[in-house]
Amino acid sequence: MIKKLACLLSVSISIISAIAQNADPAWIRINQLGYAPQGVKVAVWGSKGTVPVKEFVLVDSATGKKVLRKTAGKAMGSYGPFAQSQRLDFSSFTKSGTYYLQAGNARSPYFRIAKNVYDGAADFCLRYMRQQRSGFNSFLKDSCHMYDGYSLYGPMPDSTFIPVSGGWHDASDYLQYSTTSANATAHLLMAWRDFPTVFKDAHAANGLAGSNGIADVLDEAKWGLDWLLKMHPKSDWMFNQIADDRDHAGMRIPKLDSMYGRGYERPVYFITGEPQVRGKFMNNTTGTSSTAAKFAGAFAIASGIYKNIDKPYSDLMHLKAGTAYQFALKKPGVTQTASVKSPYIYAEDNWVDDMEFGAATTGRIADAMRYAADEPVTPWFGEDTAKHYQWYPFINLGHYELAKKLKGADRAKVLGYYRTGIERVWKKASQNAFYRGVPFIWCSNNLTASFAIQCYWYRSLTNDKQFQQLEQANFDWLFGCNPWGTSMVYGLPAHGDTPTDPHAAFTHLMKAPIDGGLVDGPVYGNIYNNLIGIQLFNPDLYAPFQSQLAVYHDDYGDYSTNEPTMDGTASLVYLLAAFQWSSGKP
Repeated sequence: MIKKLACLLSVSISIISAIAQNADPAWIRINQLGYAPQGVKVAVWGSKGTVPVKEFVLVDSATGKKVLRKTAGKAMGSYGPFAQSQRLDFSSFTKSGTYYLQAGNARSPYFRIAKNVYDGAADFCLRYMRQQRSGFNSFLKDSCHMYDGYSLYGPMPDSTFIPVSGGWHDASDYLQYSTTSANATAHLLMAWRDFPTVFKDAHAANGLAGSNGIADVLDEAKWGLDWLLKMHPKSDWMFNQIADDRDHAGMRIPKLDSMYGRGYERPVYFITGEPQVRGKFMNNTTGTSSTAAKFAGAFAIASGIYKNIDKPYSDLMHLKAGTAYQFALKKPGVTQTASVKSPYIYAEDNWVDDMEFGAATTGRIADAMRYAADEPVTPWFGEDTAKHYQWYPFINLGHYELAKKLKGADRAKVLGYYRTGIERVWKKASQNAFYRGVPFIWCSNNLTASFAIQCYWYRSLTNDKQFQQLEQANFDWLFGCNPWGTSMVYGLPAHGDTPTDPHAAFTHLMKAPIDGGLVDGPVYGNIYNNLIGIQLFNPDLYAPFQSQLAVYHDDYGDYSTNEPTMDGTASLVYLLAAFQWSSGKP
């Protein structure tokens, strides 16, 4: 809250200063983590008035010396709370140090330029993943959900005990979804595989402090893998989720989770490929593919990683990748989540992207090419809205895994799919100073992180840098270069403006930090205004920056914009690792 009061004071000072200078209030938004010397470095100036600035200066914070003076970018007009906005590009400046920007009456916070500016950030976000563990929770040093769970919809009698304790809680509630957990596990595995030197070894496999000779990110990925094995215990058995929306009746610490009328037992939903309960409605499940193929992809990547670490485990992963892929073929279609009381579910509507991922990672290249052509572009790209998790996992992981295995025309075709999708987002993003082309739907930060990863993958596989400013803009957005001037990650950076009052049981009940958790992010004003049971418990310190376009509140009462998510954080781990990996390169 101290940081938030400082933010409010900064806003007040900016307005008072503007009045004293007979000028309109204006602000400069930056990436609070900082910038790599050889990377793209752009801030955004936004004003309540319509008159643009002509130039800006970069100032050494220690000496007060103006080290760079440049013409401001073209006036890009109104965006959200700002009547005028411009991009301030200082990419040409590469000297390490601590600086601030000045443009008219607006002055940015201090920021660093350095090769190590992103070091340790990916590991920091693993703190949240460990805190989300079910079973033994290393943050609490206690166990929870040890009685999961009783079966529903399976080939066994309903209420049969199925031992599935483990994995991660999905968000600030304690539901556990196979689709998000498999995606999170895959991102963590890929982060270690693609950027192995980024991660440290400071924790044991159980999450407690202490080196065990294995990078913490791989320990965390294995926590996910071991749970996925429990959710796919037999070749013809696979479960989709533990618990349902009855969880939402109130906040409590994990080990006191008793919401289903059976003590501490929770329901475990079998994947049938058929619609399942959604209160007085049913979900729109059409098949088994979307969840099962994500299992296959995660298991297949793990098999390759563990080949030289734990050969028996690698062999088990190889076997399970095959059975999961076959389960995905059992009934081609999408598996949605089940909800009993509320209208909110993970309404996933696509599945061929998951099949491509499963096929590419298990060596079924011809099948992967066919699936890739069936959905060349993730459907939300270029669109203004989508249902909650409709096009999950927000980007096509299969294109990346497939392109790495291809050569010539086939490789160019798959990478062309990525380029087409990026161009659709760029068409919208190029019209505003923040280069924002991601829709403001629930979990917009997850989409933002995922889209930045796609831009990174495209650039790294093609060496085509035409979208690098767009890639950087999406990364910068998450750490403060947005209308609110706040990072969207709890506690990162330590000195910055970051969430302090998230919609989370740990902070609300225990006053405990949720270090590294990526919150949902801003939503359209009309979405926020129509949500059930939403309210703010404290004065809105970002009130000057809210608009009908988008709102964000650092308030426990706003479950739509300020709730952290496990899978979004796992995606961010990959993105931060990629930026750390490349930050020291020319």
